[in-house]
Amino acid sequence: MATSLLASLFFTFWALLISPAISLTCSSQKFTKNQVYSNCLDLPSLASYLHFTYDPSNTTLSVAFISTPSKPGGWISWAINPNATGMAGSQALVVYKNSTTGVAVVHTFDISSYSSIVPKDLSFEVPDKTAETRSDGSLAIFATIKVPANLAAKGTINQVWQVGPGVGEGGMLEKHDFAAANLHSKGTLDLKNGQSSTNSGGDTTVKKKNIHGILNAVSWGILFPLGAMIARYIRSFESADPAWFYLHVFCQISAYAIGVAGWGTGLKLGSESSGITYSGHRYIGIALFVLATVQIFALFLRPKKDHKLRFYWNIYHHSFGYAILVLGIINVFKGFNILKPEHKWKSAYMIVIIAMGGISLLLEAITWIVVLKRKSRKSTKPYDGYNNAQSNQQPLAM
Repeated sequence: MATSLLASLFFTFWALLISPAISLTCSSQKFTKNQVYSNCLDLPSLASYLHFTYDPSNTTLSVAFISTPSKPGGWISWAINPNATGMAGSQALVVYKNSTTGVAVVHTFDISSYSSIVPKDLSFEVPDKTAETRSDGSLAIFATIKVPANLAAKGTINQVWQVGPGVGEGGMLEKHDFAAANLHSKGTLDLKNGQSSTNSGGDTTVKKKNIHGILNAVSWGILFPLGAMIARYIRSFESADPAWFYLHVFCQISAYAIGVAGWGTGLKLGSESSGITYSGHRYIGIALFVLATVQIFALFLRPKKDHKLRFYWNIYHHSFGYAILVLGIINVFKGFNILKPEHKWKSAYMIVIIAMGGISLLLEAITWIVVLKRKSRKSTKPYDGYNNAQSNQQPLAM
C-alpha cells in the first residue's frame, strides 16, 4: 500500500515536470459571450494573452487582452504607441475594478510621458470597449479600435502591455513593478499576418526564469520531500529492503543534480539583472545548495550500522535533510511570488504538497503499527528446540 501511494506520487511529479509544455495557451481560452477572433498570441511576459481580428476593408481592429493584476485590486493595460516602441507616447486601455461596485471598467489613458499619466480620450477612435472579470481572477479588455491611416498603411502597430498593483484616489494608477518582465512587455503586432515580434532579450529572460522556476520546484519542492518520505516510511517494510535505499538515493541525487542546474540558472539571471535583487530567495537558495552539497557527502561517509559513529552520522544526515525539505518548500513559494505565473500553477503545487503531507500522515500511522507489532513479536522471546533445558531464554533469529 505504501509503495503504491508513493508510486502514484512519483508519477504525479513527472506529470508536473512535463506540464509546462502543455500549459494553458490563448488557443484554449473561452469568453463568456463566445467571442471569436482570427488570431491569438501568448505574449512573452506577464502571463498575458492577446486575441485579435483585423479588418483591412475598414481598418478596424477588434482585440481581447487578458492578464492578471500584480496584486488584488490592481490594474491591467494594453496600449498602442503610434510613434515609438515604449510606454511614453502610448494610447492605453486600462481596466480595474470599481472600488464601490467591484465591476471591471475600461478607462482610456493618454501617456504622453513617464511623468504624465492621465485619464484622457485617445488619439484614435475606440467605438466599443468593455471589460470582464474572469473566473481565475484575471481581467479582460474587449475593444474595437479604428486604426489610424498611417498605421493601417504600414500593416503593423507598436503594442505595449502592463499590469499594476492598485489604483489611488481619483483613478490614479499606482506604479507597476520594474522587473525584467515589466520592462520588456512591448513589441510589434503584424495586423495582416497575425504575428508579434518582441524584444528578444526580454523573451529570453522570461524563458530563463521559467526554466529556473521549473527546475527548482521539481528538485527542492518535490523530489527531495519524496526521497525523504521513502527513507522514513518504506524502510519500515522488510520486503522493501534494500529497494527503498536505492529509491531514496535515486531521488536525492536526481534532486541535487536538477537543483544545482536550477541554482546555476538563478546565478545567471542575477548577473544579467543588475539592480534587481530578491535577497530572501537568493540567501535561501545559497543555503540550500550548501546544505545539499554537504548532504551528498553523507552517501560516501556513511558508517556501517554497528559503527560507534553511526549514531552521530544519523543526527547529521536527518537534521540536514529536514532543513533542506523545509527551506526548499519555502523557497519554491517565494519563487512563485517573484515569477507570478498563472494562479493554477501555484494551486497545483499546493495540491501536490498537501497530498504528500496527507500521505505522510497515513504512512506515519501505518509504520508505527508495523513497528509496534514487530516489537511485540520480539518481546515474546520463544525458546529454540535445542536449548529448552537452559536457564536463559534464547530468542529465535528474526
